Amino acid sequence: MDTIINAFPYLMDGLQTTLYIFVVAIILGFIIGLIVALFRLSPFKILNFIALVFVNAIRGTPFIVQLFFIYFGLNTLEFISLDRVPAGIITVAINAGAYFSEIIRAGIQSIDKGQTEAARSLGFTGGQNMRFIVLPQAFRRMLPAITNQAIISLKDTSLLSIIGIADIMQRGQVQASATFDPLNVWLIVGVIYFVIIYLLSLLASYAERRFDIK
Repeated sequence: MDTIINAFPYLMDGLQTTLYIFVVAIILGFIIGLIVALFRLSPFKILNFIALVFVNAIRGTPFIVQLFFIYFGLNTLEFISLDRVPAGIITVAINAGAYFSEIIRAGIQSIDKGQTEAARSLGFTGGQNMRFIVLPQAFRRMLPAITNQAIISLKDTSLLSIIGIADIMQRGQVQASATFDPLNVWLIVGVIYFVIIYLLSLLASYAERRFDIK
């Protein structure tokens, strides 16, 4: 019990870093996913090809390989100097973005094409149709899948301690070594992750009910 009480404030500092990386990365990841999804749906073959290569490359390689490539690999280039936290954010964002893109693409394609035709008959441009008609409806359908991917990305942040980011995992390792009590330290780390993910799930459930997603 003493180990838990003493370690808790130290671990909570690490949790702040974890949540900061997660929130920024998910926002960037969604933006990346939206852009890539629009590329995939574009009539221009070059944009389609770029998006397809990106999605297949990210989905076809392990997260940790992507992390090492961005932090260790890119930092060998003379004109790039990435600190640990930005490298972690970029990796999580790119990884999430590839999966978000497929979710968004599927959501957009699930909307009846008749609505697009109706929007055009009312004088909507392609951009206005996507912004005001298609995306709001698609987002409602995408929300459960987006939530699941966000939870996966939150779990993926636990690997960022490998490059020395002082997140909750790295601080857990320090505490476990310092106290020689890994059982209680990792128990509390697990509980903290469970609580955060559970709260995220509750928030998603509320949003689904709020938007009446079926």
